[in-house]
Amino acid sequence: MTGLTLRTMRADALRLLLSALAVVLGVAFVAGTLILTDGMKRGAYERAGVFDRHTDVAVNAGEDPIPPALVERVRAVDGVRAAAGELTGTAGVVGSDGRPVLGYAVVAAIPTEAALQSYDVVAGRLPQRTGEVVLDAPTVAEEGFVLGGPVRVGGSGGAARAYTLVGTVDVAGTARDVGGPFIGLAGPDALAVTQQEGYGRIMVAAAPGVPAAELTGRVAAVAGGGVTVQDRQAVLDAAVDDAVRDLRQFNLLLLTFAAVAVVVAGFVIANTFAIVLAQRTRRTALLRLVGATRGQVLRATLLEAAVTGLAASALGVAVGAGVAVGLDALLAAFDVPMAGAGIAVTASTVLVCLLLGTVLTVASAAVPAWRGSRVAPVAALTDAAVHATRGAGRVRLAVGALVLAAGAAALGSAGVVGQLPLVAAGGVLAFFGIVLFGPVLVPALVRLLGVPARRLFGATAGLAVANAVRNPRRIAATATALVIGIGLVSAFVVGAGSAKASIERVVDREIGVDVVVVGVGGSLPGPLVEELAARPELGVVHELRGRVSDGVELRTAHPALVGRTLTAVDAGDAGRLGPGRVLVHRELARARGWSVGDTVTLAGRSFTVAAVVAAGPAPAGGSVPAGHVVDVVDADFSRLFPAVRGHLAEIDPAAGVSAERAREVVESVVARYPTANLVDQATYKKSLTGTIDMVLAFVVALLGLAVVIALVGVANTLSLSVVERTRENAVLRAVGLTRGRMRAMLAVEAVLTALVGAVLGVGLGTGVGAGAMAVVTRLSGEFTLVLPWGRLGLVLLVAVLAALAASVLPARRALARPIVASLGD
Repeated sequence: MTGLTLRTMRADALRLLLSALAVVLGVAFVAGTLILTDGMKRGAYERAGVFDRHTDVAVNAGEDPIPPALVERVRAVDGVRAAAGELTGTAGVVGSDGRPVLGYAVVAAIPTEAALQSYDVVAGRLPQRTGEVVLDAPTVAEEGFVLGGPVRVGGSGGAARAYTLVGTVDVAGTARDVGGPFIGLAGPDALAVTQQEGYGRIMVAAAPGVPAAELTGRVAAVAGGGVTVQDRQAVLDAAVDDAVRDLRQFNLLLLTFAAVAVVVAGFVIANTFAIVLAQRTRRTALLRLVGATRGQVLRATLLEAAVTGLAASALGVAVGAGVAVGLDALLAAFDVPMAGAGIAVTASTVLVCLLLGTVLTVASAAVPAWRGSRVAPVAALTDAAVHATRGAGRVRLAVGALVLAAGAAALGSAGVVGQLPLVAAGGVLAFFGIVLFGPVLVPALVRLLGVPARRLFGATAGLAVANAVRNPRRIAATATALVIGIGLVSAFVVGAGSAKASIERVVDREIGVDVVVVGVGGSLPGPLVEELAARPELGVVHELRGRVSDGVELRTAHPALVGRTLTAVDAGDAGRLGPGRVLVHRELARARGWSVGDTVTLAGRSFTVAAVVAAGPAPAGGSVPAGHVVDVVDADFSRLFPAVRGHLAEIDPAAGVSAERAREVVESVVARYPTANLVDQATYKKSLTGTIDMVLAFVVALLGLAVVIALVGVANTLSLSVVERTRENAVLRAVGLTRGRMRAMLAVEAVLTALVGAVLGVGLGTGVGAGAMAVVTRLSGEFTLVLPWGRLGLVLLVAVLAALAASVLPARRALARPIVASLGD
């Protein structure tokens, strides 16, 4: 039986080719992910301790930062060779053109003591005193900075000031490589630029001959409570953990998409073996007649699946290595941290992928193999057995209908109860309902969509519809494979479209000016807002700030702009907002019994209620109840919370000043603050939604492989059906069906199959996206469902075009043999 099975595989190699291709693609995705992340992990481990090569003891801050005085006390401990404070934060660099260098920039305090300096220096040296700075080598090359020349650096502490560039460093692949400039300063300078009150940790180098354990104890005794003290091994372990934490999440994300591709491949493999075994029914019957048992036939089929899976998996690992190389180069081109470290092909990855592909193929073929082994030998010798089209059982259909209804109900009720897990459960139930009820649902949709096709192509389309619905289980399995990938793509498209539209609507409502200044990577520098407010050319300079106090959220508001956010004024006059007078939102006024004219205490100060108002949808489930908001003017807020800064400032020109002149004034001020950026409203919207577009493109690209695998299944099913209908197609050609109409018949059959799967996928994905948006709307009050019809239509169009392409080879195969030879089969 083993020899016969291998000879059968050679004879049916073409029939199993597309099935093997599905395994190759699925395994390649998994292998590429593992190989890529293994390479990243290897690089992360190699660079994890790059900044602690000379650190023997570390003192880590607790809830409060470490004051500079503690650094001096640790430095004076017996056995300490050197000690220095370290911190990281955000800052910015002014480029050679006088404009801020784009990108999120990291600033770090670099020890000035040589015994603790662990950075990889590319040129020059590391800072030895205040007033000196080092930058990453790419930024220096791109901006044309020269060693010994001035470089202006600024952060939340104020406007940019000049530092002397003394060196360039290599931080690629480390935690301080975030795609933008890296800025290294002496400790006091780093504190001033970031406006932090202290350091994040103290790095300690031991004197020669001092045991690490003994020094750790001495430092701990001096450091006191509120901090943690680590020895060198603990420092390195923590560095490794930090280096690979994000990598684990990235790996999990990629493997999630890989799992989708593997599941789709399983559908394709199962359908392929079901068709192939049905076409071998007579051959199997002959084996049974000459003495082969059911067990032997079953084992032979599983052996065939195992060999196919193993061979395809081996090829998938090779393809996966190529995929990993391409992904690594692509991520490196986009300056993704940890990318560009190369790939690592480990024995464990190879074994896991080989095992995965083999087990997937055997498991997918198990049910078709079991069914094939149960055909009675005598019945299998009849034509009816060869062309059996047994439908789904009543129990399966009943369960499928119930599961599908339960999934729809879960998606519909998710927004009411505000539970995202209910959306996931509803999506899963709805999908399994489609799988179980598919033998009825899919043929019905094919007939429905076939109506316009019949009007366009006449009898040719009628034949295509009849062929498509001939075997309900087969077409249901083929279409269902498309539902997964297209459903997930549609869900992300709907979610992204709704999120973008909601964000843009909020910006239109909240931002009443055309020009805004936003903080890059953090809050706006305080002196920037003060400097803008002092310019006579600017009439409105309003910094959006907020703080929660005693269960109330206090927000800044400007009398000239506050009306844009209000939907109603229940009592009083909103125009009376000013120093000492506040606007109380409706929900808070009702909860506390406040009314116009009342004196209320907020954050320890007394205010008079000028009006009770209602605004747009208020967040719910946050740190305060929905609507528990009070609007105060900027001056009052600054007196209450002088240290609180906002991330955005709205600006309007003064009376008689043109918008162009006002923009020039703002640009001249902002140019000295590299952590701030001047944008118009359209650019601000794009900055908020740009990440959504990027994530959507990334997700669609990853899920695209699952869709490709499903379309391979369409081509595979059509090719095997052509083999099954060889004589039938020959009869059609003999009675006058032209070659063009034969191609059209197969194309319509492929398009209808793919279109039904795509329609079901879009419907499922839209339901999941709508359910998720309903939940988010209930929780935040800001998001509403928006259906991006253009993108959803594009998904359907791509499925149709891909199905047309998938029908080319089956059509060529159907027309390759002469009619007479085909009639003899």
